[in-house]
Amino acid sequence: MIDSKAEVFVGGLVVVVAITFSIYISASWSRHGSSSDYPIYASFRSAEGISVGTDVRLAGVKVGSVERLELDSQTYQAKSILSIHREILIPDDSSLSIASEGLLGGNFVEVVPGASSEYLEPGDEVVDTQGSVSLIQLMMRFVAGSGE
Repeated sequence: MIDSKAEVFVGGLVVVVAITFSIYISASWSRHGSSSDYPIYASFRSAEGISVGTDVRLAGVKVGSVERLELDSQTYQAKSILSIHREILIPDDSSLSIASEGLLGGNFVEVVPGASSEYLEPGDEVVDTQGSVSLIQLMMRFVAGSGE
């Protein structure tokens, strides 16, 4: 009789944990779903170091992620779609750059906010962008410049 009470207790505990986990997952999906984000577009000369899922940060805080990245065959630039959290309002004169966390850190898209009182709407394009800078190219320029 004692064993069956223990089995019922453990079974009930497993059911409670499963329900709690299901509620957590559904809440997480609803927070990060497309309904809570809006898209903005940007083209970069070089998108080296970023990919789908890369963070978009404003003042060091994640405000979105890279949703899509592809080559524009007309301009030969990297076109991107960035998914921004709906509660974040970005001035329409803001700029975007691909920044690095350090020598060994990863890259992210940095939003440098402008001073406009108008904000980007879903589907707007940010035209002031700066692509990634290759550390190897910078070192080669430094070495080539120091020999003169």
